[in-house]
Amino acid sequence: MASNISTSTPSLEFEKETLDTDLPSPIDTPLKDENLAQGTEDNAHATTFTPGWRFYLAFISLLVITLMAALDATSLAVAIPRITSALHGTAIEGFWSATSFLLTSTVFQPVFGSLSDIFGRKPMILISLFCFGLGAVMAAVAHGSMALMLVGRSIQGVGGGGVLVLTEIVITDLVPLRFRGQYFSFWINLPFLAIGTPLVIIFLNLKFKQTTIMQQLRRIDWVGAVLFIGSTTGFLIPLTWGGVMYSWSSWRTLVPLIVSAAGLVTFVVWEEKYAADPLIRISIVKNRTVALTYAGDFLQGLLLWCNLYFMPLYFQAVKGQSSIMSAVDLFPGTFTVAPAAIVVGILISKFGFYRWAIFSGWTLVLIGMATRVVLQVHASTATWVIVNLISGIGLGMLIPSLTFAVQAAVPNKDQAYGVSLFTFFRAFGQCVGVAIGGAIFQNSMKREISRHASIAEHASEWSAEASSLVQVIKHMEHGVARDDLLESFANALIVVWMVMVALSAVALILSLGTQHYDLDRPLETDQGLQETEKITVVEDGTASR
Repeated sequence: MASNISTSTPSLEFEKETLDTDLPSPIDTPLKDENLAQGTEDNAHATTFTPGWRFYLAFISLLVITLMAALDATSLAVAIPRITSALHGTAIEGFWSATSFLLTSTVFQPVFGSLSDIFGRKPMILISLFCFGLGAVMAAVAHGSMALMLVGRSIQGVGGGGVLVLTEIVITDLVPLRFRGQYFSFWINLPFLAIGTPLVIIFLNLKFKQTTIMQQLRRIDWVGAVLFIGSTTGFLIPLTWGGVMYSWSSWRTLVPLIVSAAGLVTFVVWEEKYAADPLIRISIVKNRTVALTYAGDFLQGLLLWCNLYFMPLYFQAVKGQSSIMSAVDLFPGTFTVAPAAIVVGILISKFGFYRWAIFSGWTLVLIGMATRVVLQVHASTATWVIVNLISGIGLGMLIPSLTFAVQAAVPNKDQAYGVSLFTFFRAFGQCVGVAIGGAIFQNSMKREISRHASIAEHASEWSAEASSLVQVIKHMEHGVARDDLLESFANALIVVWMVMVALSAVALILSLGTQHYDLDRPLETDQGLQETEKITVVEDGTASR
């Protein structure tokens, strides 16, 4: 089969006027003439999709590696106290064992998305897998060395962030917009790295206009990358250690936050006005639906991670469960996410509408967070099961619906940038969720402990770190002091849940401003599955096969 890749010389510099290209028109506004003139043949093609065996083999490879990264990002939450104890680490080091992965994963997602446009999707996926594997080995052999484990988790986070963003980008290359819900939603169902890496090498053969390494290096937005990575890292680190390692009023917290915020403003100005081939295309966010969906995506990540971090602490501290059993107790709120996402993704693909799922999802999340106020010391099993079921279904509904909203509103040529920003905002919300939840819990816990004479003298000490307090409770003798501490823990968590209720309400209100975009549009990509040949563009502009 002949390749359909154009052999014309590609532009090595991103033309600034393309930043002003109109985004797809909402369905309730008149379409532009060029959209009307697309022709019935292309539109008909957009409503049918019959993938072949090459697609399924490539897709299976993406499923395997995505599950690997997703599980690693979430599985550590219930084991932090045990890992910290086994490696003889402090409570602060235990905190960083989870945060380091999340931090590096968040920072590098937009970078991998941009580099995949320059070097190709497959090479960047393989680099991500290498980083993930290297970090996993370092963490696995860190017997007695907390420092080695933290370095390994950080490197793993770089690879995990690359895997999570690049697999979503590749889906936009392989599947027409309307049908992405049928395939995207299955990403969490298959296992693992040892299988996934060779599958990617063998079956993920994507078309890509090859250029020389010097041409590719010239296209990288070096200034933007340094500004983004440095400023984002500098912003997230004090955000995660505020109230844990240093107080929120400490200069060690405030100075990095202020300097990094200024750096992010500088980054936006650079990307908007000066970057030849921007790391992030700011024009995407100027669309109302995209901006509101990114806000919802950020809040979903915040709520999801706050739930994953604090619900296990409720089960371990208040209900006295082990790390393993607390993970089992999370099932109603975690195992409902995937089925809800799958069902909603299929329904959106079938009927072509996604706003209903966004509204319904946020409504269920709001109800699920609001009903958490009943999770007291003596709450029954049925109570916390129902509460977690509601929020789990709601969060699951939001996964495909928010994804559709962004991808439908972003032009085909900017899909990689739109998807990488989408995954970044979700991961950024996860980092902020831990920080906000931790600060709220710490202040509430100190206040609650101070109310009880039997334990008031320990208010500052015990409120400093939630995960270390679990071990304190487990080693206390039964009596008034222990009962007062359990009550204080449960009441402090209720304050966290109430803040989550307020944020869920904000997200629901913001979602009302999203517009619907037509999902039936042709699939246009430069990096779809390669059939029989690859075209390489050399320095003089000629094409070789």
